[in-house]
Amino acid sequence: MPESALSARFDAALAALPLVAILRGITPADAEAVARALHAAGFRLIEVPLNSPEPFDSIARVRRALPAGALVGAGTVLRGDDVARLREAGGELVVMPHADTDVIRAAKAAGRVCLPGVATPSEAFAALEAGADALKLFPAEMITPPVLKAMRAVLPKAVRLLPVGGITPDNMGSYASAGASGFGLGSALYAPGAQPHQVAERARRFVDAWRALPAARRPT
Repeated sequence: MPESALSARFDAALAALPLVAILRGITPADAEAVARALHAAGFRLIEVPLNSPEPFDSIARVRRALPAGALVGAGTVLRGDDVARLREAGGELVVMPHADTDVIRAAKAAGRVCLPGVATPSEAFAALEAGADALKLFPAEMITPPVLKAMRAVLPKAVRLLPVGGITPDNMGSYASAGASGFGLGSALYAPGAQPHQVAERARRFVDAWRALPAARRPT
């Protein structure tokens, strides 16, 4: 698929619901059912961190289980050679905990969407220069809403900023008002062993919290 088409799908997925489900620790046996439950709740962006059991198997299963409107990928991508394995599994998203520009360039060379993790303006600008499609603000426990607001003031207006780490339905509003474009959701959404109906209920709480935010507090 041409990169422009994948970028358009990413933009559409963010517009539908800018929440990334992080399925850390999921197994291939559970991946499809959990992913279907998330998709039914409205999620269109799902990642399986590479420190999960058999992550590329899970990614392939989730990719086959969901329609093209959903984007599936890998989280905790640390090396460029992981990008090739992700592509073979059918994944589209490369999500990183850091801002290694070599990995970002590898992701873009493979035609993938890349969301590197950044914690400072220097990392943010370097990641954008390397081709990042959006920025994961990580860890969000350290990047408080006032810090996010200060970073938003100096970064290009169009850059999508997604805080990750400690995000709950209750604290989304303060981050959104500071300029968050969306969120990555970890253990408050999914923990190993959680059943699909449990994940679906947590997903609905996040979706309801996002949709309940006043339009003025959402980024344009």
